[in-house]
Amino acid sequence: MPEKILIVDDDVETLRLVGLMLQRQGYEIVAADNGSQAISMAKRELPDLVVLDVMMPDMDGYQVTKMLRKMPETALVPILMFTAKSQVDDKVAGYDAGVDDYLTKPVHPAELVAHIKALLSRIRSHPAAEPEKAKSYMIGAMSSRGGLGVSTFVLNLANSYAQLNKGTNVVAVELRPGQGTWGFDLGFNNPEGLNNLLQKKPNEITPDLVNKNLVATTFGVKILMAPISAAKVDFATLGDSLAAIVAALAKLDAVIFLDIGTNFLPGFVKVCQLLDNLILLTEPQLVTVKRTKVLSEQLESANLNAGKVIDLVLYNRVRADVQMNSIQVTEEMDGMPVAIMVPPAPELANQAAQRHLPMINLQPDGLVAQQFNRFSEILTERVGQKK
Repeated sequence: MPEKILIVDDDVETLRLVGLMLQRQGYEIVAADNGSQAISMAKRELPDLVVLDVMMPDMDGYQVTKMLRKMPETALVPILMFTAKSQVDDKVAGYDAGVDDYLTKPVHPAELVAHIKALLSRIRSHPAAEPEKAKSYMIGAMSSRGGLGVSTFVLNLANSYAQLNKGTNVVAVELRPGQGTWGFDLGFNNPEGLNNLLQKKPNEITPDLVNKNLVATTFGVKILMAPISAAKVDFATLGDSLAAIVAALAKLDAVIFLDIGTNFLPGFVKVCQLLDNLILLTEPQLVTVKRTKVLSEQLESANLNAGKVIDLVLYNRVRADVQMNSIQVTEEMDGMPVAIMVPPAPELANQAAQRHLPMINLQPDGLVAQQFNRFSEILTERVGQKK
């Protein structure tokens, strides 16, 4: 098979000319015209080499390089920075970011090809040890503020996914120390799994250790529960510890559902970068939808939506006479479609809490379960595409 090269440049003419030249050399070419697209394509296409510009409108080449180096799939992919920026400081910044080679425009095509061949030859003749790739499909759910039902949503979605995919390793994680609810909801007396991990140093948190702290449930989902007290939590290292836990989870052969809560979670940026899918929960009230829009814009400006699917879920927990419909929510969110709309079911939620079960277990054919099952079918297709 021909070696695959990802070319990243916001200049369409450069993409065309360099792409044609490298195709004539026998390489397979994929192209991106901005940083966010480059990260997404690199994750999906797994190129053998990246040719990367610096100056681009959304993310510059240095930021893209750092993101690629953090992703397990692309951590060792050689990167050739190909740019008009020729100052020494520019080159130093490129190497500091993690590029393997730096070439300034304009350049003779033969020289560009020579640099590319040298990088690819180096990889072929000195193959690096394969990095431990992410085996999981990681789904995180969050909202613009607390109290919107993220924990209940994650538990029911994980349950629905497990029922639809019998035999699949499904893990749900309550990533909220001191705010745990699943222990009470499911009748566990000692929800200390997350707390046990937080007592370790970040570099001591391994996939095996995480796996030992998962608790099996009767409905087929393994859960990592957060304690209701944060008395034992070391807040100085909490962000690094939570990120280490999620990184370890990513190496499990499982579909992972994370209860993130809000973007005020310590280590949120590192956690978000490991996600394949991010779900934004909102309720059909104008103020909350506006806050969700602000959250979405913040994620985009921080490039935290790069390389992942973003879903908007309308989670209606309380009956109200005046509320927005899905079309109105989409309009307010500048066109972001509503993936599913979960109807209000306060009585069902109360019964589920009393019986220590997820809501959808009590009425598996009800309207609430139907919405969760519909979303699980969508997620199943995405997981299959990654595998």
